[in-house]
Amino acid sequence: MAYQTTIARPVETAGIGLHTAVPARLRLLPAPAGTGIVFRRTDLDDFQIEARAENVARVSYATSLMKRGVLISTTEHLLAALYASGVDNVIVELDAIEVPILDGSSQPFIELLARAGLRRQRRRRRYLQVLRPLEVAEDGRRICIYPAEEFSIRCFIEFPHPCIGAQQVELCVHRESFARELAPARTFGFLDDVERLRAMGLIRGGSLENAIVLTRDGLLNEGLRFPDEFVRHKALDLIGDLALLGWPLLGRVEAHKAGHALHVALVSRLLADRSLWKLTTAAESAGTARRVPRSRHAVPAAP
Repeated sequence: MAYQTTIARPVETAGIGLHTAVPARLRLLPAPAGTGIVFRRTDLDDFQIEARAENVARVSYATSLMKRGVLISTTEHLLAALYASGVDNVIVELDAIEVPILDGSSQPFIELLARAGLRRQRRRRRYLQVLRPLEVAEDGRRICIYPAEEFSIRCFIEFPHPCIGAQQVELCVHRESFARELAPARTFGFLDDVERLRAMGLIRGGSLENAIVLTRDGLLNEGLRFPDEFVRHKALDLIGDLALLGWPLLGRVEAHKAGHALHVALVSRLLADRSLWKLTTAAESAGTARRVPRSRHAVPAAP
């Protein structure tokens, strides 16, 4: 897209937080060109927090934003829908600490954006174009980014569970591919971990209505939306965390058993080194990105 976009009209939804179980009302509003994605806590005198890497607070079981002590939790599913849909500028009004989990996927937010519609703005869109590879690794987990002419991801996970095992998904990310291939994929967790997590003050709003729950050898839910729904949701989370770059991405991201912490580490390290990237327009970037060979640590093919 050559020009920035916002939504055409206000839309809203409501639900409870996955971790807090607190009811929340969420409203999306059109925003002027150059605004970016900005959260507004309507319960705290309209305090605003920009969805950017410098405002990341916690990333263990969700991606949370904090500015001057004001927190907004579990932002990744909404951010993934906005980022993949090409929404550059929007105000996200929220009257509680946590974005509602809804059905545990990005699908309700994609449907919300379909109701809102998109409106092209007059300012040219700038892209973050990756110039050189970057890798972040820790304890056998890796995430890498490479120069590319478009935004694509490759995500690999592996869990010792009969319903998961080794799974991989690869996708060129745009509005249609995200809505079709990733948005419906729900968050998931293990029944054996429920009491421990709730003792930590987490997943208090979790249920079979908003998460896939795995027993030791099966599912509590009636079924899956995709045979590989687990890796698709991890890819969804990755896209939501990449939204914290603050600009649409021209690059290829490969994640091997990564999670929120590694995603955000990649974003932070990339932004900190201006030799790795530049800002460009669609016209300037056409045909200039060079493809480079994948490193020997590239994500392996799933068995």
